[in-house]
Amino acid sequence: MQVTETVNSGLKRQIKVTVPASDLEARLQTRLYEAKDKVKLNGFRPGKVPVGHLRKMYGKSFMAEVVNEILSDSTRSIIEERGEKPAMQPEVQMTEDEKEAEKVLEGKADFEFSLDYEILPQIELKDVSGIEITRQVYDVPDADVEEQVGRIADSARSYETKKGKAAKGDRVTIDYLGKIDGEAFEGGAAEDSHLVLGSYQFIEGFEDQLIGAEAGDEREVKVTFPEEYAAAHLAGRDAVFDVKVKEVAAPGELEINDELAKTLGVESADKLREIVRGQIENQFGSVTRQKAKRQLLDALDEAYKFEAPSTLVEAEFNNIWTQVTRDLDQAGRSFEDEDTTEDEARTEYQRLAERRVRLGLVLAEIGDKAGVQVTDDEMQRALVETIRRYPQNQQQQVYEHFRSNPSALANIRAPLFEEKVVDHLMNEVKVTDQKVTREELMADDEDEAETRAEAADEKKAAKKKAPAKKKTAKADEAEGTAEA
Repeated sequence: MQVTETVNSGLKRQIKVTVPASDLEARLQTRLYEAKDKVKLNGFRPGKVPVGHLRKMYGKSFMAEVVNEILSDSTRSIIEERGEKPAMQPEVQMTEDEKEAEKVLEGKADFEFSLDYEILPQIELKDVSGIEITRQVYDVPDADVEEQVGRIADSARSYETKKGKAAKGDRVTIDYLGKIDGEAFEGGAAEDSHLVLGSYQFIEGFEDQLIGAEAGDEREVKVTFPEEYAAAHLAGRDAVFDVKVKEVAAPGELEINDELAKTLGVESADKLREIVRGQIENQFGSVTRQKAKRQLLDALDEAYKFEAPSTLVEAEFNNIWTQVTRDLDQAGRSFEDEDTTEDEARTEYQRLAERRVRLGLVLAEIGDKAGVQVTDDEMQRALVETIRRYPQNQQQQVYEHFRSNPSALANIRAPLFEEKVVDHLMNEVKVTDQKVTREELMADDEDEAETRAEAADEKKAAKKKAPAKKKTAKADEAEGTAEA
């Protein structure tokens, strides 16, 4: 087998491989002799089938198997011998000429093919001790805990049927049917629906028109769906709801005590407060971590400038672009609605894809050198959490898919590994805690930067915006990398 490097430019490689017809013939003969003792043909005793007859009947199919084995084995061995790490599975190029292919299968011509691939770049790790991170920390006050406990208690509040008119805070039980231009629309009907007046669970203006209603009343409620409504076919449309009030109920007294806690499955009110505090601290702690992580990734992005494999960048861009266009379609919006153009958006998300890939490679190298490992227990817990997101009748099928698909498991492992590498780096860089208010913690740095930019140059800033930015850009800053 003759191996020749034909392209070595940047990260791109092309290897031409030639397997002489004599080598193909030798492999075919070995396969024929192995099959001789196994094949059963009418008119021949076991093990007595002439090799020439076998070749006549199965020669081409056996040669096809030989060719496939060569492709599989040589691709792996050639790259291993070169000491290279391909960014993705090499692309195999071979003749598309049917006559040439036929000669190869007949053993009358050399088998030639080429391997096209990109290698992962060599990354020289840098000292991170000079990186400084300001970690915003919000100390949850008792008032926040009490507010949330109050909401939980309110959701468990009892209601008693009352006579008379519905007032704000009362719960009404209603049947309703929504229509646009006289036609009922999907999702616009329900029976025995509970609605607390003043909770603003429904479209703005809906609940106000039921104040003063009594059991047995039928009302025509007129509303306008918001322009930004999630269902694009309803956004900005005028609708009329035929509403029948079946019951009016007054709220019971709200007391936060041990008895209420027990109805919620908690032993005491103090324990309920403890649980709620933990949940709130976890929520704000997650924001704290993501903002600190964003600073870390920004610092790494600034420190590491190298060519990223175009195949990985293209794959990551396609993932991002699919999500962006899906979000726009679901919202019924266009690039123009987002004050940009498709070309400008593509440019921005191409940059985003390059950043993700480059940071993914950097974190992978740092984690590898630091000996970061994802344990089997961590993988199992993550797998269970992933499976739980699916309907119960699909969970076994999803489990089998992950167990039999290494690439699917790799998609679960990647974010676990990344978070552990981030934890490792946070111990290496300088982190300073800064006490902030809830508003300061929840403020989005990117939005603030855009606001300042708009004040300086409104038109220029508008052009820099990208579709679905709040969702996609935040996901980038939170995750920051692509699975490499």
